[in-house]
Amino acid sequence: MYTNFFGLNEKPFSITPDPRYLFMSERHGEALAHLVYGVTESGGFIQLTGEVGTGKTTLVRTLLLNRMPSNADVAVVLNPQLSASEFLEAICEELGIAVPKRKGSIKALIDALNRHLLNAHADGRRTILIVDEAQNLAPDVLEEIRLLTNLETTKQKLLQIILIGQPELREVLARTDLRQLAQRITGRYHLEPLSREETDQYIEHRLKVAGALGEVFDASAKREVFRLSEGVPRLINVICDRALLGAYSLGNRFVNRQLIRRAAAEVSGEPALRPRWRWIAATISIAAAIFIAGGLWSNLQDRRELDELVARVETTSINVTLPSLDAAASYVEPEVSLAEQLELTQDMTTSASALAILFDLWSIDYSGTEHPVCAQAQAAGFSCLRQRGSWSGLKQLDRPAVLTLTDGYGDTHHVVLTAIEGDSARLSIGGVSVSHPVDIISDMWFGQYQLLWRPPNGDSVALRQGSRGPNVVWLRESLATIDARYRTEPFDSDFFDDSLTQQVRNFQRDHRLDVDGLAGHQTQIIMNSLLAPNGTPRLTTPRLAQE
Repeated sequence: MYTNFFGLNEKPFSITPDPRYLFMSERHGEALAHLVYGVTESGGFIQLTGEVGTGKTTLVRTLLLNRMPSNADVAVVLNPQLSASEFLEAICEELGIAVPKRKGSIKALIDALNRHLLNAHADGRRTILIVDEAQNLAPDVLEEIRLLTNLETTKQKLLQIILIGQPELREVLARTDLRQLAQRITGRYHLEPLSREETDQYIEHRLKVAGALGEVFDASAKREVFRLSEGVPRLINVICDRALLGAYSLGNRFVNRQLIRRAAAEVSGEPALRPRWRWIAATISIAAAIFIAGGLWSNLQDRRELDELVARVETTSINVTLPSLDAAASYVEPEVSLAEQLELTQDMTTSASALAILFDLWSIDYSGTEHPVCAQAQAAGFSCLRQRGSWSGLKQLDRPAVLTLTDGYGDTHHVVLTAIEGDSARLSIGGVSVSHPVDIISDMWFGQYQLLWRPPNGDSVALRQGSRGPNVVWLRESLATIDARYRTEPFDSDFFDDSLTQQVRNFQRDHRLDVDGLAGHQTQIIMNSLLAPNGTPRLTTPRLAQE
């Protein structure tokens, strides 16, 4: 539609992974080097992780098309939400191995795979297994993958395995019961988003590949793209594609900051609002709030200094209420803009500060960054959920969450969402409680959050048809407690059967979730929220009374 208008041969920001458009940043170069190492060396695992949209799949396609050894046979598993036998069948199908007549027999599948690997080795060929979205692998499948590395000759492993996944994969492999698998990982790399400078280069690179002869995005537009996308390539693509369409519809030959903001708002479904800057009054009022929250009023030499401070605030046109010296208040009136508060509290909006507040809401001791955050939560019977989402999704999960905000300078801030009240949300910024319209927060938030939840029996595992154990009993009981229509028989069975699958689907349909019959983390968290007892940290008013 807009390609001819801008003199392009094709759309430059398609989200379809295309190796021609691979931007080889320093991070992507290192990640590709790890993958190349994985397909040229023998034995063990290679692990590549990265946030959603950072370019992992594009790197894999580049590896398969351009960097794969000529003597390599590759099996790629893109959908790992399979049982152990289904997973082995998928590998056999990828490698062209006839599936044994005893379909579903794990031993028969492994025997067939082992014969194929031995024959390939004898012919001088290497066999490589690439598993995408590996964070979704069930524990029994991960154990089966570990056992596959036991297929070997006296000198080398017969199967090289590369696991590609989101950051949760690192947490999965850190589990005690999977330590044997983790010990066999010979190379690890985590793909970070692009920096501000790399984002500029990325945009120009894709435009040039598409045939652009001149500048299309001005400098302010590129800065705004980085601020809103946080350097995640997929988000960059979505925003830039929408901005080009917007510029075309307006007849603009160049994309500016305003078009980027409008495009991002359309993509996220939130209205675009301009930040409000009231520097002097905001500086005084937020500084006062920080003094109060931190118990630092004692630093004022005498009451005269406080009077002077109040007098300066009163000369502004902003309604700010300052508590008395004796008050231990921690609430800041919402008239002070969020951008100003974040600027003045930058040292208080670190990830560690926000996580300490989140842990405190759940009455968990936070020991700082010397130990992995999710490992600390797991030790207390909790689990982490880190992903991107929307306000409606957060309301549904109904749990306090650490939000990642990005200000107008591209600086990142971590704050804790503690409540959603109509069109406003309450945040804890370094321990200071503030309230702002959701629209204002959305101007700086692009969906990234982290929350804690208490999994059943302390075991954070997705439940699917065929699963067995006490968590399945919890699932049956919870569904029946939420609504008698979801009750299944036998009520105390620990086996995930067809009838339970259907009731999970009914629950998901009623609560506007993906209807897949899989009781994953999101489904379990929403069930927990519906059943949460009094005193559980919530974002909204409890919907199911529990004594």
